[in-house]
Amino acid sequence: MRTAILGARVIDPSSGLDRVSDLYLDGGKLVAIDQAPAGFTADKTLDALGLVAAPGLVDLSVALREPGYSRKGSIATETLAAAAGGVTSLCCPPFTKPVLDTPAVAELILDRAREAGHTKVFPIGALSKNLAGEQLAELVALRDTGCVAFGNGLDNFRNSRTLRRALEYAATFDLQVIFHSQDFDLAEGGLAHEGPTASFLGLAGIPESAETVALARDLLLVEQSGVRAHFSQITSARGAELIAAAQARGLPVTADVALYQLLLTDEALIDFSSLYHVQPPLRSGKDRDGLREALKAGVISAIASHHQPHERDAKLAPFAATEPGISSVQLLLPLAMTLVQDGLLDLPTLLARLSSGPAAALRLPAGQLAVGSAADIVLFDPQASTLAGERWYSKGRNCPFLDHRLPTAVRYTLVDGHISYQS
Repeated sequence: MRTAILGARVIDPSSGLDRVSDLYLDGGKLVAIDQAPAGFTADKTLDALGLVAAPGLVDLSVALREPGYSRKGSIATETLAAAAGGVTSLCCPPFTKPVLDTPAVAELILDRAREAGHTKVFPIGALSKNLAGEQLAELVALRDTGCVAFGNGLDNFRNSRTLRRALEYAATFDLQVIFHSQDFDLAEGGLAHEGPTASFLGLAGIPESAETVALARDLLLVEQSGVRAHFSQITSARGAELIAAAQARGLPVTADVALYQLLLTDEALIDFSSLYHVQPPLRSGKDRDGLREALKAGVISAIASHHQPHERDAKLAPFAATEPGISSVQLLLPLAMTLVQDGLLDLPTLLARLSSGPAAALRLPAGQLAVGSAADIVLFDPQASTLAGERWYSKGRNCPFLDHRLPTAVRYTLVDGHISYQS
């Protein structure tokens, strides 16, 4: 289908393009900017006057819950929720049942994502079998099936020697490893950031050092092994400083931050609401400020939703017995736009952290509006607003932002030139 998008403010952070223009799509590709190619006749025309056209958002962590946790979500529901949030490409972590540690599980996920057709899905394979941190998973076979990186989540390798061997093996085949740096022993039993709020509420704390101790070890092992590394879910100001120091000495590492860590602090726990129960935990206002500065400076190059949908019962028990996680991918763009509203980032920089930044971190074929590239585009109205939860596609309603009025409204999400979401 040939599509013309007329009159939008086109912002492409990867090329610096920012002007009112027209876009022309054909065969799933962006074929021209400004002027239609010779002989081009549009089958569909989108009047985008007053809208912003940007690369479809790239989310590096969206739990799809399938296979194994259908009560929490499915590939069809969660990718539709992602499309509603402006996402065209997403990475799903290996926390499925069975674990994403074999080609068969990866193939199932990719097949069902293609059937749904809402977004492109790039699986993250398990670094170790069953995420146990003892034996390597079938990394090369998983790569050949479509896995773009490998990680163990917070189920880290307890043995540093085993982790070192795993990183050396991954480096041999130029495989990318994703770290969620949190020391198991320092974090064990913890529920909230170790500080005044946790003490006041009587909640077991997780100190900042749980992140920084593990992060220091991981960075040194990355430097020694030469593996391509991405650090996910940085939560502390000192953690961001460690990433900055590593980058300053030439270590080619990248990092992302969960969007909710940029908006919330541990003070949100004051009423014991399980909607704010996340792991790693919400940290202090000082940490939030440090993360924001690292994001602004580009030390952290990607914002991710770290979407974790849950069924209603998972959040109904007393705080300590509830399951951690927030369902937020459907609000990725509107929530992120609050950073522009607050004056932290300008719009092109925000879009870079949501598209070209995450795409570059994992070398994904996404995140740009260039002639010849895939026509993965989000069209949004920066003057409109979104009432969170008014239309909700994720199975998980475990979201503390529901019923909030948020800036911006996604109007269209296009994947390979086809409309996958329309408001």
